[in-house]
Amino acid sequence: MRRRDFTIGLLLAAAAGTALAQEPAKQHRIAIIIPAGSVTSIDDPGRLYYRAFWEELRRLGDVEGQNLTVERYSGEGRPEGFADLAREVVSRNPDVIVASTEPVEQALHTATAIIPMVVADDPIQAGLAASLARPGGNVTGVRVFVGVEILGKRLQILKEAVPSASNVAYLSLRTDSAANLQQLQEAGRRLAISVTSVPLQESTPSEYRRVFAEIAQSRPDAIVVTSNPALIPYRQLIVELVEKSRLPAIYPWPEYAEAGGLMAYSGDNSELGRRMADDVHEILNGAKPGDIPIYQPTKFDFVINLKAAKALGLTFPPALLGIADEVIE
Repeated sequence: MRRRDFTIGLLLAAAAGTALAQEPAKQHRIAIIIPAGSVTSIDDPGRLYYRAFWEELRRLGDVEGQNLTVERYSGEGRPEGFADLAREVVSRNPDVIVASTEPVEQALHTATAIIPMVVADDPIQAGLAASLARPGGNVTGVRVFVGVEILGKRLQILKEAVPSASNVAYLSLRTDSAANLQQLQEAGRRLAISVTSVPLQESTPSEYRRVFAEIAQSRPDAIVVTSNPALIPYRQLIVELVEKSRLPAIYPWPEYAEAGGLMAYSGDNSELGRRMADDVHEILNGAKPGDIPIYQPTKFDFVINLKAAKALGLTFPPALLGIADEVIE
């Protein structure tokens, strides 16, 4: 090859390389819907699930403001508005929708059978997926609620911490599955505990205050809080209301214990967030949601808050302290 031809070849190759380097990264758009609270709670570093979700997305190269646009929505705790919100989100046609709680997910599922959805709840119980291994359709995600086993375990822990408890109030949302209450009551019968549901009509501060006034009148021995994510944005208020009631309580997520709650038992929240991010990344890169297995947690965390116990005059049995994954002094 003549020197002149070789030089031209090098220049052309360099120019092509520069053009490729300057080509903008492919842009993706995801929508995240929470059932209650401000959309700012999606970025709350105190929420282990979302903190892990964002960290994992960044690790995978999906960075908001670079190759990723994120639209945030809240149902503001009012279930009657979920259908309209779902239609609004679907009309914007994002690449992936990330959602939690069965009522929101079902509203979205009604609004679209095409846009991929990554959900955090129980897609099987909600009728959104065929199986854990092969969900089918446009839905995948994580199975946050794993059935009677985890409900029974929470009640068992509560009984060990408060052996005298025989009447327990179950703080739930009216949209929670009736099966959850039935399973909790079944577990209660085995432990000689009567479980009474105290349903919230919506997830708003005024409704929490109303319901806790009702709980104060019924005078239960303890409280079990639903695992519905719609309550988490108001965890500080819930913990404060429980403290005022002077009742022991077991919560579904460690964030409650970190906010001052007595104890919490749940699946690994950080792992759930990472798995959700992995699903979103796979879909953005061409995978079909129906082919991505739904993750079910196998590791569970038990957190005890000794400061809350001291305020109640409660002493945890050594055996219970011994199985705690974290003890907050």
